[in-house]
Amino acid sequence: MISIGDFNIAPIQLKDTWNICNFAVANEDRLGPYLPKTLAQNLTPTLSKRFAEKKVKQFSLNEEFLFTIKPNESHEVAGLVYIKELDWGKKQGEFAYAIGYSFEGKGLMTQVVEALSKHAFDKLELQTLQIISHKSNIGSIKVAENCGFSWIKTLPNEFTPTNQSPVDMELYELHDEG
Repeated sequence: MISIGDFNIAPIQLKDTWNICNFAVANEDRLGPYLPKTLAQNLTPTLSKRFAEKKVKQFSLNEEFLFTIKPNESHEVAGLVYIKELDWGKKQGEFAYAIGYSFEGKGLMTQVVEALSKHAFDKLELQTLQIISHKSNIGSIKVAENCGFSWIKTLPNEFTPTNQSPVDMELYELHDEG
């Protein structure tokens, strides 16, 4: 677990099921466009239980890492952060994240991504971290820039939102200088 002020970042646990479901439902319109699979897998407690079981297993197998962000004084999920699309040969991974409405605009996700970037470089021994965001997702781009990620290029037709046409996405990268 990593502490950041009044919050902690921890690997997903089975006991997070209800809180992740609550987070997903309360932030449905935020998750829908950019994390549609996460949303779809957490619309009910039963779905969230399966989701948590799968993500805990993937974490233990080093296939994908999902972290929860919670205020120290509660079990409420303030946000989720993935380190995914892991390529151990290239020592590369990609961040994906979402923050709840009541926690946005306070710099929390920037602090979390900075802390998890350090973790990814030091503990996971990754050398390149990526953030892929749509240009309209200003908050995500601010996080990337505030954390020292550099814009690399536009990825044509990289992502297809639910029931929509493919859209271009912006690729940002951070390299381990250590």
